[in-house]
Amino acid sequence: MVRLRILEILEEQNHTKYWLFKQMDLSYQNFNRMVMNETRSIRFENLDVLSDILNCPIGDLFEKTKSPDEMELVKKN
Repeated sequence: MVRLRILEILEEQNHTKYWLFKQMDLSYQNFNRMVMNETRSIRFENLDVLSDILNCPIGDLFEKTKSPDEMELVKKN
């Protein structure tokens, strides 16, 4: 499973979620879903904008995590 690291990057850079929202051209509902990893898709255009605003490579926006199924297997063992 892949998740966005936006909140972690904002914290590292001493910025707030509100600050980023003001920089983006998205509705708050869509923005919040993206930041909270509650979306199933994201436009390449939004990734490009995030990368520019946060001044980081696009790859740094992502983190590979275990899927919910893998988490259950770890808990059982």
